[in-house]
Amino acid sequence: MTIKFEEKFVSCKDRMRGALWGSLIGDAFCLGSHWIYNLDEVATRFPGGIKGFETPFSGHYHDGKQPGDFSHYGDAALLVLESVARCGHFDAYDFGSQLIKLMTDDSYIGYRDHATKGMIANYRAYHENNPTTPFDFQQGADDDQPATVTHLAPVVVSHLNDDDLPGTIAKVTRVCQNNQRAIAYSQATALILRALINGSSPEAAMAETIRIIRASDSEYSEVVERIESVSASRTLSVHDATMLFGQSCPLPSSFTAALHTMLTCSNDFAEALTATANAGGDSAGRAAMIGAWLGAYLGIEAIPAAWLTKLSAHDQIEADIEQIVAAVALPPTQQKGDQA
Repeated sequence: MTIKFEEKFVSCKDRMRGALWGSLIGDAFCLGSHWIYNLDEVATRFPGGIKGFETPFSGHYHDGKQPGDFSHYGDAALLVLESVARCGHFDAYDFGSQLIKLMTDDSYIGYRDHATKGMIANYRAYHENNPTTPFDFQQGADDDQPATVTHLAPVVVSHLNDDDLPGTIAKVTRVCQNNQRAIAYSQATALILRALINGSSPEAAMAETIRIIRASDSEYSEVVERIESVSASRTLSVHDATMLFGQSCPLPSSFTAALHTMLTCSNDFAEALTATANAGGDSAGRAAMIGAWLGAYLGIEAIPAAWLTKLSAHDQIEADIEQIVAAVALPPTQQKGDQA
């Protein structure tokens, strides 16, 4: 199942495909093992280790879902993918209205996290006070967890050539999370992803992101510190680094641990997802980030083909991805291998 990276040309559009598929696969890979923090419990429930795409057990957070389905992160990511394919760009109202519709549907069997509950509460409160004025879907929850960083790939791909990608990412973040820390980490996640899609190495993508953040006078120097801590800790195993940075959801932990795994396992997509899954905790959140980053760096061919077809919504996802990728215009310097 392991497909290791070889030095060869990967077209920009295959990097886009890798990012879009990789994010969704990362989430689905960890569905059945998500949010188990005790590694003794991981060992008991998954003898021989987590292999990916396990069925959620009775009483699990995602109980009722099947292998190939998504966590709540992935459910939102699928809506972003559909929205971007439909609109040709990110539209806060289009995505936000669909997300509210899904998450307030009584038949929805997915988990509703703090960001989701807060977003719904703010939406309802607004309509109680402003019954005739449309909601702008920029009043998400005060939350600093991975609700947004896990669904950025379609936005980055469709806005790849935009001068103000960080501004667009701020709008994306505010749909679910009106929180400055969440915005800062979402922007860093997106900037790293854009650099990887454009052909940078992981190290170069991280350095470029630090440069942009510093030039922007961002108040969140914390993000730069977290990226630099990854470079300083790259000799640690994924397990040890995840324990150091934290298994938990808040972005100072989850973003940093995910970035370390991406850097440490940069030549092997499958190894990276397997390693982060077996480190426990918020593995689905980390794996969605890792999957997008490494899918972008290594390209679509680095993702095991059998994993693509495991996704329950495979046909819909494939159609949306191809529509999004086809719409992205590339400069002449990046058109090699992308003419078809």
